[in-house]
Amino acid sequence: MNFKNISFLFFLFGFLTVSISSAQEKEIYKELYNSYEDFKEKSIEKRRFTQAEIQPLIDELKKKENFEVAKVGESIEGRPLHLISVGSGEVDVFLWSQMHGDESTATMAIFDILNFLDSEEFSEEKEEMLKNVKLHFLPMLNPDGAQRFQRRNLLGVDINRDALRLQSPESKTLKKVRDSLDADFGFNLHDQSTYYNAERTPKPATISYLAPAFNYEKSINNVRGAAMQVIVQMNEILQEYAPGQVGRYNDDFEPRAFGDNIQKWGTSTVLIESGGYANDPEKQEIRKLNFVSILAAVFSIADGDYKNADISKYEEIPNNDRKLFDLKLTGLTYELLGEEYILDLGINQREIQDESLDYFYDAYIADRGDLSTFYGYEELDASGFSLVEGKIYPETFQNLAELQQENISEILQEGYAYVALEELPEEDFTESPINIVSEDFEISGNLQPHFFLQKDGKLVYAVINGFLIDLSEENFSVENALILD
Repeated sequence: MNFKNISFLFFLFGFLTVSISSAQEKEIYKELYNSYEDFKEKSIEKRRFTQAEIQPLIDELKKKENFEVAKVGESIEGRPLHLISVGSGEVDVFLWSQMHGDESTATMAIFDILNFLDSEEFSEEKEEMLKNVKLHFLPMLNPDGAQRFQRRNLLGVDINRDALRLQSPESKTLKKVRDSLDADFGFNLHDQSTYYNAERTPKPATISYLAPAFNYEKSINNVRGAAMQVIVQMNEILQEYAPGQVGRYNDDFEPRAFGDNIQKWGTSTVLIESGGYANDPEKQEIRKLNFVSILAAVFSIADGDYKNADISKYEEIPNNDRKLFDLKLTGLTYELLGEEYILDLGINQREIQDESLDYFYDAYIADRGDLSTFYGYEELDASGFSLVEGKIYPETFQNLAELQQENISEILQEGYAYVALEELPEEDFTESPINIVSEDFEISGNLQPHFFLQKDGKLVYAVINGFLIDLSEENFSVENALILD
């Protein structure tokens, strides 16, 4: 056998080995996705939770033989910051979440991953993985922000812009832990706006990735290149479960940011941003995608498979764009000062939070005009429909109990978006599909997201607080309407 034949056989053997390995790993990820509910941490299923709610989970891990739990710092208000470590490998992988207090999706996923690591399932795969890597989790870096479900810490500082000055104790802790580990890989876990879409598509950027730049030139060295290769593999996995819903975050260099600097300091850093997913306001499906994709990355790092990824495919991931609305209405007829115009409307629903961390929706018209390059989670072609602004029902009711005796559906079908009460509830919202107002309430002269769509003289749809209602349906509801004084 000549040298060329021997070389070809070695090449073929290597190719087959990689192919078999990749196929086996994809099967594992499929099994992880399908068995996710076995590992999901059931005690946290809403986005708004505090450090006090995860502390018992951390305390339980302290009792586990395979886990190391160390207090590594405190927040400004004295809430503890813990590092949870597992594994014995020489490759250190550092994952931190919720440096912005209102970005909690990955924190939930971290505890799902910890449950997975603590379970009896997939024991052989985990044993092999943890021989090669040591995982370090720092969940909820900004517990004071999480206490208020706000982005910044108690000082009012964006921790992710404090990597150089290091004035916040949380920032100092993150830098100290990164330096002490001299981690090979880092995962910077965030949430992004639900209004991001994958560029030039109507699909939300449910997960966006970034290998942050470490200089203004956006150079690619071995450190950043390795992060790109890991992202290529994560993207391939997620395309199985959220096809077309992966974006690439903007890579402009930000010299104050931790991700950019940690990349610069020699840790291959992957930014993960959890965005939007239809009908998933508490981000439970996105949490599941985090669980699968992060574990896929860790397995790939452990066996070195990420090195086989084609780095050029990183640039093929669509850029993030911000062209999504909660509701998009296209081509409706709008009358102003006796003239008719054709408009598209884009309506969004902002979350208004109270002191108990509960929230309600308060919709607003985000844009109008030609929105042909925009998309909506919910869309309606309103061509041929005329916009009719909502009116106040002529009868005033004493209180909410009296109103609830009425047929709200019939009131809406007559074009009334508001009902007045003598005794206005103290809350700011109502679960009824109609706005409740005081007796002296006056409708704003500006177009509000409370109107009707009429065709051939008949009201067909209502939009109440930005929620679209088909008036032909017998039963309908909205997340909430408003109580307006």
